[in-house]
Amino acid sequence: MNLVKLIELPYFDDDSGGLVVMESQSNNIPFEIKRVFNVSSPKNSIRGKHAHRECTQLLVCNNGSVEVVCDSGIEVCQYTLDKPSLGLLISPGIWAQQKYIEENTILTVLCNQTYSESDYIREYKEFLEFVSNKGK
Repeated sequence: MNLVKLIELPYFDDDSGGLVVMESQSNNIPFEIKRVFNVSSPKNSIRGKHAHRECTQLLVCNNGSVEVVCDSGIEVCQYTLDKPSLGLLISPGIWAQQKYIEENTILTVLCNQTYSESDYIREYKEFLEFVSNKGK
């Protein structure tokens, strides 16, 4: 699936701990960061269940483990995020949902857009119509 990509973020480790670097418009984050938010949810809960019309997102699991299912309307792929140096870049037009696998899981989301409710596609049927009309 070419609209979703796993990205290794720069990670530096020494005796005092670890450091993960995320910089706008770098080799790892190919967009200007305009919004950042954290999501925490109980074990086995499902979040997301939507797509974006224009927003690109990078998902990073800072603590715990989350399974991310990405659906292009044609192909479905699953990814596991379980370390803070691994990001999942999700382009617009991808239906995504996250399952929180462990207690105390924290997912950070970096976006190239500020929040706009009109950017969200929250009904799967509407998503399928959106992707089928995208190429027209």
